[in-house]
Amino acid sequence: MALKLSTGLRDKMLGMVAIPKAVMSIGISGSTFAYVDDAGGDSITHAGNGFVTAGLSPGDLIYTYGSTTGANNMAGVECLTVAAGTITFAAGAFTTDEAFATTTHLVACKGGSLKDVFKDGILRIYSGTQPTNADTAFAGTLLLSVTAASGAFVAGAFGNGLEFGAAATGAISKNAEVWSGAAAASGTAGWFRLMANATDASGASTSLPRVDGSIGTSGADLNMSSTTITSGQTYTIDTFTLTLPSYYGA
Repeated sequence: MALKLSTGLRDKMLGMVAIPKAVMSIGISGSTFAYVDDAGGDSITHAGNGFVTAGLSPGDLIYTYGSTTGANNMAGVECLTVAAGTITFAAGAFTTDEAFATTTHLVACKGGSLKDVFKDGILRIYSGTQPTNADTAFAGTLLLSVTAASGAFVAGAFGNGLEFGAAATGAISKNAEVWSGAAAASGTAGWFRLMANATDASGASTSLPRVDGSIGTSGADLNMSSTTITSGQTYTIDTFTLTLPSYYGA
């Protein structure tokens, strides 16, 4: 089988460059920051509670520069959770408790990868025949919307959106979170559409990033133990991987 990529996704993968989503420092925000070194998990705090409004979200890669303790400078460390006044990391992200100096800057960049494009997205499963391409409006009945732990999905917000892990050997897979959802209708799963965090009503579009694929019990782009979906029942996607081909051509 072959995944179908939307024009919007191909354009983003070919032309998108990473852009600073947040550049924060004492001089810019007027509030204090601090490294908190903890054996159970490190964090950075912000007295001005500005991390969310600055656009940070879980999974962002964080860079810091100009720390008083050089070993505290972070180079692309993934943040695990984001709250207004705290972002958290795995233990060992930096070495010691320390307030930010006036020269310390925190930067987060987004864009430039498929992982970024689909960050906090949603996977929708439909009945019927897969459309000709991913630019086409959906066909069939929406049976199931898959989110993080079946949580309510809101376009433009990072809560309950799906996340991918790190890429390896030319492929990228779902991360360790639970991908699940309660079925909205009964039917036979025929195909899926992976959509980004932007508002996407699944109508025709050449700008929205999407990946369409087939569903079956074996040999499909997404294999399920059964393609029979029953309204109200919760389903979990344990494995989901996108692989970039090592060569192109017929």
